[in-house]
Amino acid sequence: MTTPEDPPLLDDATLTRSPVVANNAMNRERGLRGVNSYARELGFDPLSRLGPGTAWLDLCCGSGRALFEAAGDPRAEGVRITGIDLVDFFLPAARPAGLDLIAADATGWTAPRRYDLITCVHGLHYVGDRLGLLARIASWLTPTGLFVADFDPAGLALGALPGGAAPPGSAGRAPAADLPGELRRQGFEYDARRRRLVLRGARQVVFPYTYLGADDTAGPNYTGQPAVRAHYTGT
Repeated sequence: MTTPEDPPLLDDATLTRSPVVANNAMNRERGLRGVNSYARELGFDPLSRLGPGTAWLDLCCGSGRALFEAAGDPRAEGVRITGIDLVDFFLPAARPAGLDLIAADATGWTAPRRYDLITCVHGLHYVGDRLGLLARIASWLTPTGLFVADFDPAGLALGALPGGAAPPGSAGRAPAADLPGELRRQGFEYDARRRRLVLRGARQVVFPYTYLGADDTAGPNYTGQPAVRAHYTGT
């Protein structure tokens, strides 16, 4: 049962209209390399993992600045780069060959192909059903593809198991101790110190949780920025 203090849970369609989620400042100034960069956040230069005939998908790409820089790099010749972001605030510049920028909700977007590299720099903090998205991402990789993202287990709350009502608000518990183990069982690697999630190669992923909705009033996460808490119940 909910209590008067419990915030209402939002479905993903409603969540996309939240000012916490539809934030056009996300990834707006982050470049490909340097201090505030993808290379720093991911732990590697994305172009070092790509070559002619390969494809890179970046989810929650913000303005796409890093992707513009990558597409203009001579090493990107023959590489297809796609950026997805909820808000259409992409850089107003001519797009280099091989770069596609798409305004769409990643949770409902259908990938038209497989990708050799999929990244999400701090974007999962603003997704509702992020476990559902992770399962879909796993199917979008090539057999040798790589997925890397920032991930915070504290941004998910696990309610009661079947047989008891799943508390949709603050009564849920954050499955920080449970979730990393489940992610590893599904084939993911999780670095708790860096809060970095990695998956190598396409696979079928089925999480034993049911999504209930999201809370956009959870407040700041470890980055210091307001984030979304996703609520699940065990199955």
